[in-house]
Amino acid sequence: APPECPFCGEAAGRQLEEHVRARHGHLLGAPGTGDGEQLYECPMCSLTCTNIQILEEHVDLHLEEQNFSEGGNIRDLELAQQLQTEEHERQRSEEEKREREEFKKLQRQYGLDNSGGFKQQFLKNMEREVDRGRMPPFEYHKRKADMMESLASGIDDGKTKTSGVIEALCEYYQNENKDVRRVWLSAGVDHFHSSLGDRGWGCGYRNFQMLLSSLLQNSFYNDCLRDTTLIPSIPKIQSMIEDAWREGFDPHGASHFNNRLHGSKAWIGACEIYSLLTSLRIKCQIIDFHKPTGPMGTHPRLFEWILRYYSADSEGGAKVVCTSKPPIYLQHQGHSRTVVGIEEKKNKSLCLLLFDPGCSSQEMQKLLKQNSDGTAVKVLRKFVGSLKEKQYQIVAVDGVLSLEEKAARCRASQVLTSEKIP
Repeated sequence: APPECPFCGEAAGRQLEEHVRARHGHLLGAPGTGDGEQLYECPMCSLTCTNIQILEEHVDLHLEEQNFSEGGNIRDLELAQQLQTEEHERQRSEEEKREREEFKKLQRQYGLDNSGGFKQQFLKNMEREVDRGRMPPFEYHKRKADMMESLASGIDDGKTKTSGVIEALCEYYQNENKDVRRVWLSAGVDHFHSSLGDRGWGCGYRNFQMLLSSLLQNSFYNDCLRDTTLIPSIPKIQSMIEDAWREGFDPHGASHFNNRLHGSKAWIGACEIYSLLTSLRIKCQIIDFHKPTGPMGTHPRLFEWILRYYSADSEGGAKVVCTSKPPIYLQHQGHSRTVVGIEEKKNKSLCLLLFDPGCSSQEMQKLLKQNSDGTAVKVLRKFVGSLKEKQYQIVAVDGVLSLEEKAARCRASQVLTSEKIP
């Protein structure tokens, strides 16, 4: 409540001093009058009184007004602090919710959400095809039986495989006389594309199948692959990678997958391919092109490295060089492909030849019936300006490991598995 006048009790508010002088001035002593009366001055507003009790009441009113004002300030501060705390809690709750949603999104994206693996996705997609009238029921049951047999044996059913492309490319380049100065091709390799069971996440496994198909055709690797004479299915490859982890390869990478791949739709990359190949005693290395080395975010040093890989053992000036080199596993964020050769144009520019698991058998079959204009080859060609991801990794095979070398690489993989190109 506003302060009251000590003489008449009227509410005077902040005009208390003016009210007292105007209405009750006769009760106050005028300073400096010299009439001999005792004067009492208010320490807060300099008002002078002749009565000590009146002065005390007057000062009490000052104190009550001050306490009221301070109390209001304290309540305002407490309210502000409460609102700030509530806002902080709301923001923290929203941030935690966003983090949970992002984590679940990443789990789904990388196949770590316990939604099933190859088998579950294969059956679900076939059921969808039947429901839409795109697949007759008898074909559904036949393909389901074939899939179950493949899973039981651990051997890929070969229904996404295209063979003979490298041989067809060799013949094409022998007759090509437009703008290719020289071309180097890898050893024979089969193309594998994604199926109903691994569409959207199986590129790493399909590229491993391509690489393995080339190694199985090379007698140099017979001893390493005597237990792997046929192309394994994707669930089998997952089990093989888990075996490599149990041997001690790449414990950091294994922990990312909770040491489990089988039965999931988990994406794999260069480190998993390296661990698997090394566990089979196949000598390989990861090269990390961790930043662009050319204008506009390009990677010319990646192309130069691959050219050296394929051309190192070739002599002479033959236009078409069919090497004995295995293909190269090429990884970037979100996808992987297989390098099967490299062109050098007459203007000295380079062009990679890539097998993409996302390319269908129908497209690959066109390469077996190559026209002289080379239109089908366009699906394989990637120029320097076409590869502009921030980072690339390659896994390149280069021989066989002894048991001692394998053990040493297993120990080393627990610390570092890749070499960075500066």
